[in-house]
Amino acid sequence: MTPGDGSVSQAMAAWRRAASARERAVRAEEAAARHERWAAATGRELHLDIAAALYSAAGCHRSSARLQESFARRMTWWEQGHGARPRFMSGVAEACGTSSAALTLVDGRQRQLAVAASDRPARAAQDLEFMLSEGPTKDATRSRNLVFASREAIEARWPCYGPALTALGIHEVAAVPLDSSDRCLGALAVFDPRPGLVGTRTFTEIVGALARTVLLDPDADPELYGGIDHRDVVQQAAGMLSVHLGCHVEDALALIKARAFSDAESLETLAGQIVAGDLKITPRGSP
Repeated sequence: MTPGDGSVSQAMAAWRRAASARERAVRAEEAAARHERWAAATGRELHLDIAAALYSAAGCHRSSARLQESFARRMTWWEQGHGARPRFMSGVAEACGTSSAALTLVDGRQRQLAVAASDRPARAAQDLEFMLSEGPTKDATRSRNLVFASREAIEARWPCYGPALTALGIHEVAAVPLDSSDRCLGALAVFDPRPGLVGTRTFTEIVGALARTVLLDPDADPELYGGIDHRDVVQQAAGMLSVHLGCHVEDALALIKARAFSDAESLETLAGQIVAGDLKITPRGSP
């Protein structure tokens, strides 16, 4: 896509979503203040609990607005002919004080469905999780709790994934689940975040913004302005390979993952070769 090909509408949509989020934040704060006054007048703690929940929601809405505004500014700048096409996740990473962050969506069995990354290291890290079936995102979605590891603990916790991650030059990772009311949507992984960020209100609001509004709001763009990758080529390659080998698609996908990891090749490149007919994969031991 080049400047002018839908970029203006995406920038305008982001500005509109940012304005809507700020309006919601104001309404939530006003409602919270009312409940605080009612608590003072009646002495009922229930109003304080409601006020706290509303203030939390307001913080998430404001965080959502900031993320949308960040993307809108970048998109407008790009549309004017400056720099590379922006990614929504770049703004998320920036808010976390780093250049590398990734959002992963999962199904009910915690299997990766799609990924959006801010840069190449973040994408490489998520590809490693996809290939090896271990790592912080998988642990976060399975436990539905924050996962944090740094330096030697990374390799100790994930024997296969850990050394491969640190080989990318990443020394710290935090992953937190994106919970909706009834299930886990996925997780946000942040690599080498700003010191002291994890566990703060700011970090909690960024995660809440992603889970509550950026992905699930009625006016949301769940594709993150084209930044979500559903691994279509990989899935197509797995389907073709399953037919060729006469095996289940999941087994074919496992073969592709193993080959990509052993060859230190990107999944998309390898899958593209299979789809194009330039590469044949056979199980180990086959003639």
